[in-house]
Amino acid sequence: MIRLNKFIADSGITSRRKSEELILQGRISVNNKIIKQLSFKVDPENDEVFFDGEKIAPKKHLYFLLNKPKGVVTTTSDEKNRMTVIDIINSKEKIFPVGRLDYNTTGVLILTNDGDFSNLLTHPSNHVPRTYQVTIDRDLEPEDEKKLLKGVFIDGVRGKFKSLKFTKVSSKKGIEVVTVEGRNHFVKNMFKALGYTVTSLNRSVFGNFEVDIPVGTYRPILKNEIKKAIETYG
Repeated sequence: MIRLNKFIADSGITSRRKSEELILQGRISVNNKIIKQLSFKVDPENDEVFFDGEKIAPKKHLYFLLNKPKGVVTTTSDEKNRMTVIDIINSKEKIFPVGRLDYNTTGVLILTNDGDFSNLLTHPSNHVPRTYQVTIDRDLEPEDEKKLLKGVFIDGVRGKFKSLKFTKVSSKKGIEVVTVEGRNHFVKNMFKALGYTVTSLNRSVFGNFEVDIPVGTYRPILKNEIKKAIETYG
């Protein structure tokens, strides 16, 4: 269910503010009943909405999960003419990435044309967890492991990992970390602050979305996956 004014604005007819004016003017009807309440909500899949007697077609939201490869820019265009994540996905509709992954970082990336869903996953207040597989240039020292979990200051702001574990018994260079932080280069900067260099980085989980396809491929996200994300973090 979404608010009526958002439904109208999403259809591309006019802005959300103008949509409110149309509702108050009695020019909008839902299932053949004129609606003048701005708080009224509609079900895009089952309700019929009309503007001056003409049916409004709801905007079709698209959702894709990409297993991002190295050497691809997380943006809609690039001034250096490098390949972008948009170039990989075959979509006639304009879509955009939800958050960012660095040029040589791989893993889960969501792309959509749904701004509200993007905000749901990226807004700091929602504490959406991200899981990363990290390789650093030397073994992580025990005291630094404690610091990463307790807190490290980056540009004057403290950040920390929710959990940290080593992925190999014989080495402390391979690490899996979980964080709810979405700051740019956050994982790399956490290790950099303690004198380590991240040599490879892969995001295996973002919210309830996991890498389940080969690197460089993508798939549509299922409705039940979208519903689960909204119920969990909304």
